[in-house]
Amino acid sequence: MIRASLPRLLQFGFFAICASGCQSARLGGVHSFQNYVLAYDSPVDRGLQKALETFDADLRDKYGMTAEQTALGLLDLNGLRLAMVRPDKMEYAASVAKIGILLAYFQLHLEAATNLDSTTRHELGLMTKASSNEMAAKFSQAMGLVQIQTVLNSYDFYDAAHGGGIWVGKHYGVSGERIGDPIGDNSHAATVRQLLRFYLLLEQGKLVSPQASKVMRDIFASPEIPHDNIKFVEGLAGRNVEILRKWGSWEDWLHDTAIISGPGRHYILVALTHHPKGDEYLESLARVVDDLMSRR
Repeated sequence: MIRASLPRLLQFGFFAICASGCQSARLGGVHSFQNYVLAYDSPVDRGLQKALETFDADLRDKYGMTAEQTALGLLDLNGLRLAMVRPDKMEYAASVAKIGILLAYFQLHLEAATNLDSTTRHELGLMTKASSNEMAAKFSQAMGLVQIQTVLNSYDFYDAAHGGGIWVGKHYGVSGERIGDPIGDNSHAATVRQLLRFYLLLEQGKLVSPQASKVMRDIFASPEIPHDNIKFVEGLAGRNVEILRKWGSWEDWLHDTAIISGPGRHYILVALTHHPKGDEYLESLARVVDDLMSRR
């Protein structure tokens, strides 16, 4: 149980911070996450990896979940520390894959980076932040599923040789056209590694262009649209953090993905679950990870 294992979690949290000290010192103050590349051979930080594995194991024990029912990743953008658990295990993505529609829109409408009308901006916000199926289908039908996936593939967000990745093969909430992914025949799919890469490239300003990345980031924020107070947002309620996120829910596939920033921390957290208690797992995970990341 979490209560009983708290001292162990704190010990691993302390080790995670100490273990990265030499690495951070070598990087120096002028180095930033702008140059960081997340690849299939990217090394994990030993301490942070142990902490994340412990969080996952203890939360699965609490909620009665098996190892095959979770996949998660954490990238500390301040210390360039990476930790991942089952990062290339592909899951049905539910609404998380709507981020692919957002990227494709800006890739296929380059003028949107500097000349996006207020109506379209708001509709993209409804799709991204409020997870509107109606808006997602409007944009995906206008661009076409093949075009959307071509854009995603151009960034290597889907690689059949490495477990898959982000896949958009169906219009949300609309029957008819469907293109299953080559590995799992999912209509929508994602892996932890590729979701971490998406948010990393967004923060680096490397999705389409720096200006397009900034506008996409603003759409994730969409302050006029309230957060759905579930999953990570519920877990981080009352904390002084900004959360840019895309969640997904369908049956027992319950996911959340986010860039989280606040005093002393700036990190990307991704977690995919396939279990009825997935939302509770995500809430608890957000709290213990933020406790670790905010501890100096």
